[in-house]
Amino acid sequence: MAKDANSISVRQAVVPSAICGSYRQHWHSRSPARGKAKGEAFMRHYALLGALVSAALAASAGCAAAWDDAKYPDLQGHWARFTVRGVPGQPSFDQTRPWGAGQQAPLTPEYRAIFEASLADQAKGGEGNYTGHARCIAAGMPHMMVAFRPLEFVVTPNTTYILIADVDHYRRIFTDGRDWPNEIEPSYQGYSIGRWIDEDGDGRYDVLEVETRGFKGPRSYDASGLPLHFDNQSVFKERIHLDKADPNLIHDEITVIDHALTRTWTVDKRYVRTRNSDPQWPEYICAEGNLQVFVGDQHYFISGDGLLMPTRKDQPPPDPRYFQRK
Repeated sequence: MAKDANSISVRQAVVPSAICGSYRQHWHSRSPARGKAKGEAFMRHYALLGALVSAALAASAGCAAAWDDAKYPDLQGHWARFTVRGVPGQPSFDQTRPWGAGQQAPLTPEYRAIFEASLADQAKGGEGNYTGHARCIAAGMPHMMVAFRPLEFVVTPNTTYILIADVDHYRRIFTDGRDWPNEIEPSYQGYSIGRWIDEDGDGRYDVLEVETRGFKGPRSYDASGLPLHFDNQSVFKERIHLDKADPNLIHDEITVIDHALTRTWTVDKRYVRTRNSDPQWPEYICAEGNLQVFVGDQHYFISGDGLLMPTRKDQPPPDPRYFQRK
């Protein structure tokens, strides 16, 4: 494109990416000269802008045709932990089994001892192996799929998002056909790659298969402190799909591969859709109003009158050596 001192150069107009669903716009302009030339350049700028907007709309229309959302299951709405006779399922890894030891996790002897010590510490008022919440550390996988707050599924051509009404909790599942990267930066939620599957051959996707790896800790299955191996080499394989008989019930069949287990462990998490015309997405920020205090390896609590108090019987106070008494 020819240009002079007053023209506006566009390096790259609206270009659809290799995978439909996102555009990139790169603009580069040069300042117009003063006076009459400035006004002429201003008009040329808006003429060019109009052309680019038209191109964007055309590209968007093309993508809309390529992105056939009718092929995907309807996952819109507000999803809460499965409820039986008005009682929500357990806020634990296996919703159908009792809390704590009742989960019957196939732990190795070493990690069974860690779990028992965690339960004993919690019985005395401690955090046990579940220290993340008190420190406002994100729960991570698989605890975040307990649905301690409502879930929202957002399906796009390249990525499916699982959002939780919590600032620190969300998942991004890549469905664009990518392979595993050479290096994964560890995170609490891990790195997820998925693919949509049409199992019954009717032309619509039925199941989202997902594999997640690349973690950092501390993490646990749930608030009981049920432990994952401290090497953070966990792998989770999921099958997420609507119930065949009830479109308002979704299953998340999670299989865990972890060095703290004697075998793989699979559970079927279930969530119920709320067909509310105005669903509520409550905001939760862990640091707001958090009264938990850690000093060294000791966990304390701030009382209603603003004073430091113990969390367990006979807990020693923190070392006051840096404070002088008057």
